[in-house]
Amino acid sequence: MARAAKPSDKSPTAASGGRNGADSDREAIVDALMTLAADRPYDDIEIPDICEKADLSLARFRACFPSKGAVLAAFSKRIDREVLEGTTDELAHEPARERLFDVYMRRIDALAPYKAALRRIAYAVRRDPLALAALNQEALNSQRFMLAAAGIPTEDSLGLVRLQGAVLVFSNTLETWYSDDSVDLARTMARLDRELRRGERIMERAQDAERMAAPLRALADALMQGGRRLARGEAFGGSRRRDEPTGEERDPAAAI
Repeated sequence: MARAAKPSDKSPTAASGGRNGADSDREAIVDALMTLAADRPYDDIEIPDICEKADLSLARFRACFPSKGAVLAAFSKRIDREVLEGTTDELAHEPARERLFDVYMRRIDALAPYKAALRRIAYAVRRDPLALAALNQEALNSQRFMLAAAGIPTEDSLGLVRLQGAVLVFSNTLETWYSDDSVDLARTMARLDRELRRGERIMERAQDAERMAAPLRALADALMQGGRRLARGEAFGGSRRRDEPTGEERDPAAAI
């Protein structure tokens, strides 16, 4: 992507790592990758290709990102910011499913300009377990904020379950979105509604299981704490059998 003004690699801004210059470089790299991915297989895109498209040197790419995957993570953060900046309290009194539906549709709107690129990237990542695992972690981080925008907790005992479930709900919805070229995105919205309802049922069962297991966890905690106290008592001589002689019984002179 050509830019109107490109400071040389030895310019004061580039050499000092100036924030504005670094931010501009990062945005140019993200744009370049997404532009390239829209027209060619993601696996075929090399870092020098991105540098050429962004009109940057390898040195400046390295100053911004350690890998192509890191560029995708930066793209995800860009979309996160766009969605979060558009978050309002208008649906605060609606059910959680409706709030999350709204957040996800706004995220899909933000992704729309990159649809062709994302379709190719998704196809490539599915065939690479390591890349898939790395992107799943980034997706978990992203969903933490999407759920927060919908007012859904993620820091309680079921937080990780909600996060991974949210990743699956959204990724499944995107599979339909990739082939949904309608203006109203009716198929996409119907898939999202089904996925959210299914996720809601799974979370209800998980909450029921957690409530049923609570007494067992409390008993296990009590047993563990009792065992630790017993171990500490024995270690410090604080526990003694009933038939163990006292100090006076062990030393006859103590009775004089």
